[in-house]
Amino acid sequence: MSKNRIRKIFGIILALVFLAINYSPYVQNIKRYPAEMQIFEGDIQKLDFSIPFLVKIESDNSDILRFNGYSLKDQPVYNMKDPVSVESLGQGDVNLSFKLFGLIPIKHIKINVTSQKMVIPGGISIGVSLSTNGVLIVGTSEVVDSDGITYYPAMEAGLAPGDVIEKLNGVVVKDANHLSQLINRIKNKEIELQCRRGNRLFTTRTKPALDATDSKYRLGIWVRDSTAGIGSLTFIDPVSGYFGALGHAITDVDTGSIMSVKNGKVSESRIVDIKKGKKGQPGELIGSFSSNRMVIGDIVKNTRYGIYGKVKPLYSKIVENNPIPIAYQYNIYPGDAKILTTIDNEGIKEYDIKILKVNRQTQPGPKGIVIEITDPELLEKTGGILQGMSGSPIIQDGKLVGAVTHVFVNDPKKGYGIFIEWMLDEANKIMD
Repeated sequence: MSKNRIRKIFGIILALVFLAINYSPYVQNIKRYPAEMQIFEGDIQKLDFSIPFLVKIESDNSDILRFNGYSLKDQPVYNMKDPVSVESLGQGDVNLSFKLFGLIPIKHIKINVTSQKMVIPGGISIGVSLSTNGVLIVGTSEVVDSDGITYYPAMEAGLAPGDVIEKLNGVVVKDANHLSQLINRIKNKEIELQCRRGNRLFTTRTKPALDATDSKYRLGIWVRDSTAGIGSLTFIDPVSGYFGALGHAITDVDTGSIMSVKNGKVSESRIVDIKKGKKGQPGELIGSFSSNRMVIGDIVKNTRYGIYGKVKPLYSKIVENNPIPIAYQYNIYPGDAKILTTIDNEGIKEYDIKILKVNRQTQPGPKGIVIEITDPELLEKTGGILQGMSGSPIIQDGKLVGAVTHVFVNDPKKGYGIFIEWMLDEANKIMD
């Protein structure tokens, strides 16, 4: 057999071995780790790759991290069958490369070591009032004139439920009443509408039609320009004064669209009744809030991951200043935890829960944590997680780890939570 043939066979074998290792369950488990991780200065993080092989760890900065108590200068190779503890000694960024048997690259992770983040946990029931930019279309219809002729101005213009009308002939639409006034000034002349569909702006043209029922010109649309409801405050950043709440977006009840923010407020809310949850029928906290309730802050953003804004100076002065540290997702584990929430006029209380599962995420999402209510008192009063409890802080080992977001319809004792890191990222975007 020639040397070239031997080399080819050897190369094919090496390639097959590489592919077998690369696509093995062990290596695939490693690849599920995020490419970037956050660690607080002085914290210890566990890397649990669960592979019974030797792995060499290379770093571009050996002075910031220690592995099982050793610097990588002294001990770069570890048997990854058991978890490896990573201790942070100082702040900075570290790029790590993991090589199987010291040869085959299997993972690159950038670790950001920052100072410990402290926030004031919420749990208070809040009333949320929100006005939109422009008007949200929640339905389309026909317009019938005095001769019985039917027109479809909105549908002919390509408008659909979920679209937001922001401008008419270049004039910013303030609210539903303002839109009607603009249309009836123009009457049956062609108009230009600047609209938003999701994140996309588009322009369309149409002619209003005269409605025989009240002699007003209409586009054949049903619109909404505001909403209100209750939820729970998650946190206040004592340094920036920003707050986060709900853990999920405020959406229109008819279209499911995320409502844009022209202005909005969160106020203290009073729980007046509890609709107990049961299998197949989620319960609800029924609250009230009015102009005489204390305003907590102004809403700046409504996102998939909650509502965010600035706390009023007066509220900042009276709120109990008891900040606690946060924990990133890789420090959260299945086990005992607490939630802070308000279900009656006795105010914020702490209730026992269990974290059943931690779904590691590389991108933001509202379902990172699976929880179960175990507190007998809370189960007796509510049956589990209720609408209106969204945003209730989840505490584990004295650290804020997330917020309640959803309830399981078929098992109201269980639900989802969002990682606090995603909510803090959204709050930081306000400052940016």
